[in-house]
Amino acid sequence: MFIMIEPTSSVPIYEQLTRQIIEGIVKGEIKVGDTLPSVRAMAADLGVNMHTVNKSYKALAEKGVVTIKAKSGAVVCAGDALNEQQLLYLQQALKPVLAEGIVLGATEQQLENMLQQLLRELTTKEAML
Repeated sequence: MFIMIEPTSSVPIYEQLTRQIIEGIVKGEIKVGDTLPSVRAMAADLGVNMHTVNKSYKALAEKGVVTIKAKSGAVVCAGDALNEQQLLYLQQALKPVLAEGIVLGATEQQLENMLQQLLRELTTKEAML
């Protein structure tokens, strides 16, 4: 798993880590059942504070992407059927991004095309290599 943190980004480091782990799962770099590195190991590898990694792992657990087990650490459990709470979360997360696109002048067709392109990038085998 290759994670690249951009310390000068306006996106908080824990959120960058959370997003990249999710993307790694989608691309097949991280598989369901895999155990993520320990908080201490991940923090050392990335050169970030352990609390930052812990916050990311907790965010992943809240989203239903991992389960945190006392002895095993954070285990990837994504891939189950989407429940109503997760669907609502996704809708709420997408709404402001779509609204911003509309305010910036994007058409409905442009937004649909962008979404389709991003889905292809994340889910095609070529993108996974």
